Amino acid sequence: MTLATANATGVPSARIVLLKGFDGRGFVFFTDYRSRKGAELAENPRAALVFYWPELERQVRITGGTAPVERQESETYFRSRPRASRLGAWISHQSQVIAGRQELDDRVPEMERRYPGDDVPLPAYWGGFRLRPESIEFWQGRVSRLHDRIRYVRKGDSWRIERLSP
Repeated sequence: MTLATANATGVPSARIVLLKGFDGRGFVFFTDYRSRKGAELAENPRAALVFYWPELERQVRITGGTAPVERQESETYFRSRPRASRLGAWISHQSQVIAGRQELDDRVPEMERRYPGDDVPLPAYWGGFRLRPESIEFWQGRVSRLHDRIRYVRKGDSWRIERLSP
């Protein structure tokens, strides 16, 4: 999915991230909290998600506020990741400038020695965010360009449904 964030002054940023779960509470993804997205969400917790299927001419747009997930939820997901990915969370300082690829490669043996078995702990700076949707828009393309757009807007515990002009 595409995740769009903005810093405190409104400068936008978008990137593709992996949706790791969703339920009635919202949509969950994981990251290094020190990354650009983590820093932007700390400054401005509002975000947008976009799912796009060009072959089907469909997309879903979601906006809402975000909050970090509970530490236990991050622990559970982190333990499910391959060992190399867990080590990578310790090796990479996501979004920070580095001199070159070798800098990352040089950290691998150090982390493999530090955590020799399968028990690679969750770093304090790594975890999930949950976006609680406030609006969800479904878009269906049409050849005529008179696309279908249906938006759900949260009103307390219920949703108002609106049809939008294309």
